[in-house]
Amino acid sequence: MTTVEAKSTTDAELDAIFGPIFARIGEGAVQRETDRRLLFEEVNLLRAAKFGALRVPVEYGGYGVTVRQLFRQLIALAAAESNLPQALRVHFSFVEDQLLAEPGPAREQWLRSVAQGSLVGNAITEPGVGAVDHYRTKLTRDGAHWRLNGTKFYSTGSLYADYIVAAADRDGERVGVLVEANAEGVRQSDDWDGFGQRLTASGTTEFTDVLVTEDNVLGPGYGAPGPTYATAYLQLVQLAVLAGIARRAERDAREWVAARTRGYTHSVADLPRRDPLVQQVIGRLSAAAFAAEASVLAVADALDEVLNDRAQDESLVVAAELASARAQLAVIDLVLPATTLLFEVGGASAVSEQLRLDRHWRNARTISVHNPAIQKARAIGDHLLNGTDLPFAWSAGERTPEAAS
Repeated sequence: MTTVEAKSTTDAELDAIFGPIFARIGEGAVQRETDRRLLFEEVNLLRAAKFGALRVPVEYGGYGVTVRQLFRQLIALAAAESNLPQALRVHFSFVEDQLLAEPGPAREQWLRSVAQGSLVGNAITEPGVGAVDHYRTKLTRDGAHWRLNGTKFYSTGSLYADYIVAAADRDGERVGVLVEANAEGVRQSDDWDGFGQRLTASGTTEFTDVLVTEDNVLGPGYGAPGPTYATAYLQLVQLAVLAGIARRAERDAREWVAARTRGYTHSVADLPRRDPLVQQVIGRLSAAAFAAEASVLAVADALDEVLNDRAQDESLVVAAELASARAQLAVIDLVLPATTLLFEVGGASAVSEQLRLDRHWRNARTISVHNPAIQKARAIGDHLLNGTDLPFAWSAGERTPEAAS
């Protein structure tokens, strides 16, 4: 097995760089939630600090960190603002694709561009009927170049990005296309109407005769069936968001209780922070946050092993996918109850709009419906009982009678 050696920045150095930025971002979380103010300012803070270049090698201007180090920072960022790691999810996967690509001018160009602040969003899923195994978005030949036409939804992070990875049909095969976010013919809308993760800019993207050069067609292998690191990796970003939500929910509840003087006549303590029942709630919240983070980092270790292997050993890829699937079920079952339990530390004042403690449950519930857990649980069971391959690539849409038969 050949490995990729990387010079890495230490966790302490990363914390010194990004800790103050996360703290600044976290201060405005409640007000942004109230106002539905998109995160352009916060993204620019991360861009200036080269957060998107965490995995880019030092020689290209990045930090050269491990996958574990990256996800440690993503959890911390999610605790400050849960929308941001989700908005950057495909960006980090794009960087991994470049790291795995054969050395050459194109690879170096993209890695240096990311180190200079470029961010990549996505436009993969289609609205309405969509497609289970193909896309209505088309890439068609126009002389020496191509034209992209179609409509996408759930375009998470693209409003914050410089480039957009889009999935399209090219003569019957699924391909990836990279376009500039401000290119002529690209139109983006912040029309995501979910009750949680409202600031991810996960809305509609329309492509109308967008010019695509040959070197920005990522090829037929993009999103193809078969074992790939990307499924576990992209899922793990969602789990890092959940772990960050749990951390912030515990902290918000603890700080609120510590300052609270109102209690109940039938409580065993004069102050809520002295009440053993309230202490128990805080302890359970802390345990949930700890276990969620430990699960995320365990999967990150498995992905480090996969991504350090240029040969992409299939057994390692499958092991990482299985670990990610198991972690998804465990983390959801930890975090969702925790974001409800936190309200037990106080009375009606805990549901004040000024606190917005409900955002933790809404955001966690929204993240948890990505790649439905019931389908993941079934896939794990089928794999373990019958040796059925885990699903590495899928799309959402209406299954035709022909496709179902």
